[in-house]
Amino acid sequence: MNHDLSPDLSPDPNHSGWAPGRRSVLGLLGAVAASGVLASSGTADAAAADDSSGSEGIPATLRPGGELDRLIAQLAAEDKFSGTVLLLHRGRRVLARSYGAADRQRGIPNGPDTVFALGSVTKLLTAVAVAQLVQQGRLAYQETLGNHLDGFPADVADTVTLHQLLTHTSGMGDYMQSAGFWAAAAGWTSAEQVMDGTLEFVRKAPLAFAPGTGHLYSNSGYHTLGTIVAEVSGQSYYDYVRRHIFGPAGMTSSDFYTTTQWREDRRIAVPYRTQPSGPRVDAIDQQIFIGSPAGNSFSDTEDLVRFTQALLGGKLLDGPHTQLTVGPKVPRPPLPPVADLPGLIPFEAYGPSAFLVGDAWAVGHNGGAPGISTDLEWYPDSDWVAVTLSNYDAGTTAPIDSLARKLITQA
Repeated sequence: MNHDLSPDLSPDPNHSGWAPGRRSVLGLLGAVAASGVLASSGTADAAAADDSSGSEGIPATLRPGGELDRLIAQLAAEDKFSGTVLLLHRGRRVLARSYGAADRQRGIPNGPDTVFALGSVTKLLTAVAVAQLVQQGRLAYQETLGNHLDGFPADVADTVTLHQLLTHTSGMGDYMQSAGFWAAAAGWTSAEQVMDGTLEFVRKAPLAFAPGTGHLYSNSGYHTLGTIVAEVSGQSYYDYVRRHIFGPAGMTSSDFYTTTQWREDRRIAVPYRTQPSGPRVDAIDQQIFIGSPAGNSFSDTEDLVRFTQALLGGKLLDGPHTQLTVGPKVPRPPLPPVADLPGLIPFEAYGPSAFLVGDAWAVGHNGGAPGISTDLEWYPDSDWVAVTLSNYDAGTTAPIDSLARKLITQA
């Protein structure tokens, strides 16, 4: 089983969020809205044609043939990267690359329209769903979870707030580490079993600390939030996201696919996990029947840009609630310094995280698991969007993401 659906505890920082200024939001949206440039992308084994028109001000290091492009090619040549990268500036594609196989057995290469499991990037969807219900007055961030869900001990139901669940300060941990979880999950064959069965493990787990007194990345917290979305909206969590996020954002390739669909749909990349020795192997059989509010929705690079456009452009939330969602709320523990990379000051927001990189902000989320490594970041100060999706193990995209972040924020 996928014992680490989203190890965002690693030093790789794409678990981000910040409240962009009006100029930055409009600058990003006005360009990304012209998303026809997203229709073409890279080839499966090397580079795509890139839109270099209007490239004034774009550093050579980020252009085709530049430092980032060379790193991606090198990692692919060494079989350390398989996936798709899309980099845009003011809505124009600067770099689009796809390498490796989406399905080795069937000989299907990765391409611009390949769909990947997102891991914890899914938490952005859950957070936006919560924010929509807050905007409607049906939820409040200061509410305790016991206002909407039963079955939790009183010390949890009456103290843990939505604010704490969103910022990983509730004291909840990771249901996937609970004894017996994977044995139970192996028998789940419906979305209802996944949601209800997982919640039972969340309810039984003790808090690691008193709510609000610490920080612990929490898959359990986000599953709880998704359950609250379902309870308050009267729809399943999956239907809510389809109708209120994927639909309005125009994310036509995105969904919560079952493991059967994952196996059969030629668009979806097979996850390849690393063995202790020997070749990489197909990891679909290690996945839960369907993803959850904590992880494993599916999307492609173009749809994730559309999500960013919709989030920042008022299609999903009004302006104040967008800023409330992506604005820094809680300082995170400092990250260890990494040689040759800029220092990062991390914050939790309501779903994303915000990283202050020098005098610029990086905003987004990453995800990872066996055969899954993903990253979505946008840069509100300079109107960049970077998406990296891979069907290799967690951490695969980290060198690409880190270099892109360095080059963008130092441009």
